[in-house]
Amino acid sequence: MSVRETLAGSPDVRRTNLAVLLRHLHLDGAMRRAELTDRSGLTRSTVAGLVGELGRLGAVEQTAASTTSTAGTPTRGRPSPVVRPCPLGVQVLAAEVRVDQVEVALVGLGGTVLHRDSRPLPDPSPEPTADLVARSVADLAHAAPGRVLGLGVAVPGVTRHRDGAVRFAPNLSWRDVSFGRMLSDRLPGTDVRVVNDGDAGVLAEHLRGVARGCDDVVFVEGEVGVGSGVVVDGKPLVGAGGYAGELGHIAVAGLGGRRCRCGSDGCWETEIGLDAVARALGLGPDASRRAVVDALRTAGDEEVRRLEPVARHLGAGLATVVNIFNPSLVVLGGLLRELYPCVAAEVRRTMVRGALAAPVEQVRLALPELGDDAVLLGAAEAVWQRVLLDPVAALGG
Repeated sequence: MSVRETLAGSPDVRRTNLAVLLRHLHLDGAMRRAELTDRSGLTRSTVAGLVGELGRLGAVEQTAASTTSTAGTPTRGRPSPVVRPCPLGVQVLAAEVRVDQVEVALVGLGGTVLHRDSRPLPDPSPEPTADLVARSVADLAHAAPGRVLGLGVAVPGVTRHRDGAVRFAPNLSWRDVSFGRMLSDRLPGTDVRVVNDGDAGVLAEHLRGVARGCDDVVFVEGEVGVGSGVVVDGKPLVGAGGYAGELGHIAVAGLGGRRCRCGSDGCWETEIGLDAVARALGLGPDASRRAVVDALRTAGDEEVRRLEPVARHLGAGLATVVNIFNPSLVVLGGLLRELYPCVAAEVRRTMVRGALAAPVEQVRLALPELGDDAVLLGAAEAVWQRVLLDPVAALGG
């Protein structure tokens, strides 16, 4: 008998083992209890007891396994029960703050979106934004079928992980906003986590999207601005205060470039963001995101030609990203998910020309598997990761 097994009844090891099993189920979905046993390295009896405890906590449910295989032939031996996460038992709330709207969702264990709501944001200043987020998530929480364990909020700005303060969000005109505290004041008793939108996007795609299994990933989301997040050696790159990975403000156009809302000239987001794409397509300065997306989806040869300067700036910025981080995967989300298929060849040519040969040979460009939900699901994961560290404490066991 292993040392791990002899300690299986101790509180610390029990909590650790519960966390291991719940993480597998949250990220991988339903599986036979025998597979959980194989993955965890624990005995069948220990896994059976732990699964039973997670069931009592409302996190998972078990169903009898079929006595036939997927091919229709009888299975040998005693069939192993199927264990699945129970999204109706426990949920978290998620919100994504954009320049012109707030998207909110109720997300069950396993990443299942149970309900969602999108509301326009007529006044993006901090107090009205906090009011709108609080009202929206309170409405969803009221309709939640199970226990709500916290709120994750993604914002397009430089965010301090420790307390959710937004140090700088140029596209919202925020500076030194205690957004986490503002939401906590409006939602007493709620565990609130505020994260950068790019950090949320890379977390979601790394855990359950196109970047799953990749240890070195960069997520770039183009909207009004450019959000980004980085995973290095399987871990989020956050920096000393949580501010790392602000790639939207790398200089790609120099002093002759357009003035960025951050105060600098020629930032990446001024050359590949919503305004830049709308200009290239000949749309008006007030063109909506929907109008830009529709134009990209129907772009012909002439529109693609006009988008070449944007493509070159996207490729030049990616060359810098490749040189600095040496990622195996770069995920292009947000508006870039619509732009990249139109100009992929020019983007790659510019990236290869500007990057060092060794790292550019290793990188692959991809679109997000989670689509426009990447940031929202990443905000939810910011809460789920805390729950998964200690399910007993989070679920009240």
